[in-house]
Amino acid sequence: MILSRGARWAMGVFVAACLAFIYVPLVVVVVTSFNPERTFGWPPSGFTLKWWDKALHNEGARAALLTSIKAGIGATVIALILGTMLSFAIQRYRFFGREPLSFLVVLPIALPGIVTGIALNSAIQTTLKPLGIGFGLFTVIIGHATFCVVVVYNNVLARLRRMSGNIEEASSDLGANTFQTFRYVTLPSLKTALLAGALLAFGLSFDEIVVTTFTAGANIQTLPIWIFDNLFRPTQAPVVNVVAAILVFFSIVPIWLSQRLAGADATAGGRV
Repeated sequence: MILSRGARWAMGVFVAACLAFIYVPLVVVVVTSFNPERTFGWPPSGFTLKWWDKALHNEGARAALLTSIKAGIGATVIALILGTMLSFAIQRYRFFGREPLSFLVVLPIALPGIVTGIALNSAIQTTLKPLGIGFGLFTVIIGHATFCVVVVYNNVLARLRRMSGNIEEASSDLGANTFQTFRYVTLPSLKTALLAGALLAFGLSFDEIVVTTFTAGANIQTLPIWIFDNLFRPTQAPVVNVVAAILVFFSIVPIWLSQRLAGADATAGGRV
C-alpha cells in the first residue's frame, strides 16, 4: 500500500506522539534522580549522585530489590517448567479438552491484575493457610507464576509450530531414544525461545505490584511495593526517583534481550 505524503506525515506525528506519551515520563524520572533538590523541579537545578549513593545504601530498598529478584527467579523457573510442558502437550498431542486447556493457560495474562490478586488471596486463605502456609515469598512466587507461565507457553508453542518433525524422526531412526532426542535435537532448537520466555517472565514478575499486594502479606516487600510505600514521603522522594530509574533499567533489559533473541530465532527459522 502506497501512502500519500500527507498520510505519511500524519502517521509519523501520531507514532511520535504515542512514543512521547510513553517514554517522556520515564526520561523525566531518570533525569530527576540526578537533581540535587529534594523537591521536584523542572528543569533540574544541577547534577548530583548523592541520591544514588543514598539509594544504594538504603537497607529497605536493597532488601526489597533482593526479594524482587528471588520472586522473579522463582516465578521464572516455575513458568519455564509448566509453560514448556503445556506447550508440548498442546502442540504434540490430541486429547479431549485440548482447546479449552490452551484458553485457560493464556487467560491469566488477559485478566485484570486485581481480579487475579483477589482470586489468589482467597485461594491462599482457603487452601494453604489450613496447611500452615501463610502469605510470604512462596505465595508471591506462585502468584507471579500464574501469569509468567503464559509468556513461556506462547514462546515455546510458537517455536514448536515452526519446527519440523523430520529432524526428531531422523534422530530416532539413528538409534537415539526419547531422552537423547530431546537433549541433543529438540532442546537446542528451543533454547532461544526458552531464554526469551524466561527473560520476559522475569521482567513481568520484577515490576508486578497488584498481584503482589494481594499475595505478599505484611512481611514481604518487593521493590515496586517499596516504591509505592515511600512515594509520598517527602524525605524519601529523591531516593524513590533513583530506585524507579533502576527499576526501569531492570525492566527494559530483559525485554530488549528477549526481542533480540526472538528476532534472531525468526531469522534463523526463515533460513532453514
